[in-house]
Amino acid sequence: MHIPDGYLSPQTAGGMWAFMVPAWYWAGYKVKNTLNSRQAPLVAIAAAFSFVIMMFNIPLPGGTTGHAVGGTIIAIVIGPWAAVIAISVALVIQAVFFGDGGILAIGANCFNIAFICPVIGYFTYRFLGKDAATNSRRRWLAAGAAAWAGLNVAALVTAVEFGLQGELFMTADGSALYSPYGLNTAVPAMMIPHMLVVGTIEAVTTSLIYVFLLKTNPVLLDNYDHLSTQAVGSYKLKPLIIGIVLLLVCTPLGLLATGTAWGEWGKEEIGEEIGYVPAGMGRFAGRWEGFLPEYAFPEEKGEAAAVKETAAPVVSASGTVEEEAAEETAPVSLEGVGESTPAYLISGALGLFLVIGVALMTIRVLTGKTRKKEQLG
Repeated sequence: MHIPDGYLSPQTAGGMWAFMVPAWYWAGYKVKNTLNSRQAPLVAIAAAFSFVIMMFNIPLPGGTTGHAVGGTIIAIVIGPWAAVIAISVALVIQAVFFGDGGILAIGANCFNIAFICPVIGYFTYRFLGKDAATNSRRRWLAAGAAAWAGLNVAALVTAVEFGLQGELFMTADGSALYSPYGLNTAVPAMMIPHMLVVGTIEAVTTSLIYVFLLKTNPVLLDNYDHLSTQAVGSYKLKPLIIGIVLLLVCTPLGLLATGTAWGEWGKEEIGEEIGYVPAGMGRFAGRWEGFLPEYAFPEEKGEAAAVKETAAPVVSASGTVEEEAAEETAPVSLEGVGESTPAYLISGALGLFLVIGVALMTIRVLTGKTRKKEQLG
């Protein structure tokens, strides 16, 4: 769901920025007035969790990939508005330092992944788990179902953004200016794998984490409900930190998934697929690729691109699904995975350092007055 630059028109990308700026302000306002400074490390850990879980690429039918987000479990623990800030921090770091998602498309990516996903997931969880005890089966099932809903609504919004480009922005001869796929292609291409695979993984992961927190940090599952009353009990950071480190160590497993997520192909790949590079995409795509593009060392980037070229896009410009696409997917190369693992781990560690640092600074600014009151008290 990380939309690269060039897929969205300036009007669409600008509109998403115009929505997210007040959304970030409102999220900051809510956090400023509800967050206890003792919860500040939780926001940083939540941002780190979102960053690292998105490094686990999941192979999907047709040769593409996807990833979980963790938006709902983050929103359950720190609240939907703090989740907006935490996941936004992760997305900005991904775009700026690793070229994962476009710079111009940050507003759209934050709207889809950092706003829609946790907010829909959280309020679905509240609706499904209403009046049930925190340690009841209904609650962790509700968390999983809400995670599935949040992720799929986010995927649907992303698909509509893609599809509208193919419907609205064309040259005089009918060629696409940006994303070449219309709604009839973008919606099924995005939704089928997300509803069947990625959403299910998001749901199972969320329920498992809910149960893990119930065993190790039960106070966190009522954390957001008690923020306004400052009646939060003590929680343990150590299990959370250990969990993040273990996830980081396991991130190279994401390299086993060859291919590229739908809608995240480079302009050269689109050109090979449809026979031309849309003019708008050619103008904006690839202008900024980050300091460690694709979480790889610069000399490895060419090898990664070669792998992607063999994993052809699965949907043609006419909207038909290429049956042979799955057969063209490159086989998993354990040797290649081994060579890419050091860069992936270093990128992950650097990303976690940056995400935690930026998230802590952000929360420190937002809770400055609260912290002074606590010190005076």
